[in-house]
Amino acid sequence: MAKKIAIIGGGNLGASIAEGLIMSEFSRPVELTITRRNLPTLARFGEMGCMVHSDNKKAVRDSEVIILAVKPYNYADIIKEIKPVLNPKKHIVVSVITGVWIDQLQKAIGKPVPVIRAMPNTAIAIRQSMTCLAHSHATAAQLNYIQSLFEQLGRTAMIDEKLMDAATVLGACGTAYAMRYIRANIQGGIEIGFDAATASLIAAQTVKGAADLLLEKGSHPEHEIDKVTTPKGCTIAGLNEMEHQGFSSSLIRGIVASHNKIVKG
Repeated sequence: MAKKIAIIGGGNLGASIAEGLIMSEFSRPVELTITRRNLPTLARFGEMGCMVHSDNKKAVRDSEVIILAVKPYNYADIIKEIKPVLNPKKHIVVSVITGVWIDQLQKAIGKPVPVIRAMPNTAIAIRQSMTCLAHSHATAAQLNYIQSLFEQLGRTAMIDEKLMDAATVLGACGTAYAMRYIRANIQGGIEIGFDAATASLIAAQTVKGAADLLLEKGSHPEHEIDKVTTPKGCTIAGLNEMEHQGFSSSLIRGIVASHNKIVKG
C-alpha cells in the first residue's frame, strides 16, 4: 500500500530521492511533499503535482514516511520543529543525514518513533545507488517498505549501525576510488593510442560490465579474472605488474585510511 512521503530538505539528495521515486512509479507526485527554504529550485516538482512548500510541520502532519535530508548541523533544529507533530503510531523517520546516529535522533525526538538510517551514494541521482540501512524499533513491515523504497533507487543492504562508518567508506567514498581507477584507465588508454573520448567510453563501460557480472551472476571476482587470464598472456602480465607496484595493497590501505579518518577524526 502506498504511503504519503515527506522529504524534509529538498537539496541535491532530497531532490534525487523524490525524482527517483516518481520515475520508478513507486510514488505518485500527489503522495510526495518536499520542503525547502529556496522553493524556486523545486518548481519542477510542483509542476509534476508534488506538494512543495517550506512548512515542515505541515509536511509531517500530512505524511507517514518522513525522510530527513537536511545538513548535519541543521538536524537538531529541524527535529525540534517537527517533534510536536511526530506520532509513533503513524510515522516512520528515515534519516539520510551523514554522521548522525540513530540514538542521537531518538533522543532528539523523545518519542518511540521508528527510526531508520540510510546511507546512499551519489549514484542515487541516476537510480544506481548502493544504500546501506540500519534501524531501531522498526517492524518487519516498515523495514520491508523502506527497503523497497530505496531499491527503486539502486541496491540495498541491511547492516548493523556500527558498520555505517565502514559503509560510508566502501559505498560512498568508494565512488571516488572507482572514479580514480577509471581515470587512470583513461590515461593509460590515451598513452596506448586512443583519443580521450573513446578511452573514456571503453573504460567506463568495461567497469560497468565487470560490476554487472558480479551483481547479475553472483560470481566471485577471481572467477571472472580467471576467464580472461591465459597462460603467458597480456592480461596476467598487466595484473602481475600492477600487483608488483602495490595496486591491491594501496587500495586496501586507502580504504583503511579513510575509515580511520572517520573513526578517529
